[in-house]
Amino acid sequence: MDYSDIGLWVVQGLLAFAMIASGGIKAATRREKLMTRMAWVAGFPTWAPVAIGAAEVAGGIGLILPWGTGIVPVLTPVAGACLAILMVGAVKVHADHSDLKGGIPAGVLGLLGIIVAVGRSL
Repeated sequence: MDYSDIGLWVVQGLLAFAMIASGGIKAATRREKLMTRMAWVAGFPTWAPVAIGAAEVAGGIGLILPWGTGIVPVLTPVAGACLAILMVGAVKVHADHSDLKGGIPAGVLGLLGIIVAVGRSL
C-alpha cells in the first residue's frame, strides 16, 4: 500500500461518512422538519429528499465496500463520479436559494468525488 492509496482511502472514508450522514438525515427525517433547516426542500416534490438521501447513502456505501472487498471494485470510481454529479446539482440548488453556506460544502464534496473517481480509475 503506497501513499497515494492511503490518501485515496482517507478521501473515500471522509466522503463516505459525509454522504451517509447527510443522506441518512434526508432519508429519515420528516419533510416538515427538513424544511426548517433546508429551505430548498419546499420547492421539491415530497419524495425528492428521500430519493436524494437514498442516493447519497448508496453512493457512500459504494465508495467503500466494492474496493474494500474486491467484489466489483469498478463500482467505487463509478460511485465517486455519481456523487460528484449529484453534488453539481446540490451546488446549483444551493446557488438558486442564495445559500453559500450549503453550496461550498457541496462543491468540496463534489471535488472529493472526482478525486475518488479519477484516482480509483487509474
